[in-house]
Amino acid sequence: MKLVVGLGNPGSRYETTRHNVGFMAADLIGDEMDVSISQKFGKSLVAEAHYAGEKVVLAKPQCYMNRSGLAVKEIASYFNIEAEDMIIIHDDLDIDFGRLRVRTKGGHGGHRGIISVMETVGSEGFVRVKIGIGRAPGEMDPAEYVLSAFDAGEWDIMKETLQRACDAVLCLLTEDAETAMNRYNCGVLSDS
Repeated sequence: MKLVVGLGNPGSRYETTRHNVGFMAADLIGDEMDVSISQKFGKSLVAEAHYAGEKVVLAKPQCYMNRSGLAVKEIASYFNIEAEDMIIIHDDLDIDFGRLRVRTKGGHGGHRGIISVMETVGSEGFVRVKIGIGRAPGEMDPAEYVLSAFDAGEWDIMKETLQRACDAVLCLLTEDAETAMNRYNCGVLSDS
């Protein structure tokens, strides 16, 4: 059994912000599996699906980003899922806009959702699918930047990036992390 978690903040105010690309990617994965991540389960919205012969729990924590680990641990404990069977999808300021990076472990890079998951689950051994949102422009506060919406040009690129993130997760479920990293840890999508 696998647990796929998209990180974000709950509520319509945050729905289309950079910090919520994890939620957006999770919804695309749900579409691919023909399920809606809408069933209330503790601190999350979840859906259960089967994909390539594997049971998969898709989740979107409904607590704020810096408390995401509480929701992840609640699901993992209930379904008896170990860290190495978790895939966490999240935004990353340190990755160029429109780029993906699949990682099997590592540090948190200052991402408060990942910090919360690592502390609460007690492991860094989960797979991450990092969606690059790039650095805040000029003197803009990074906290303000991650809670801002995409402009039209950015959204065109991000839609493609989110689909690639979805494809990367499906690859992780059907093949392995090395294949996913080789296939998806490359190139920035752009108009040029």
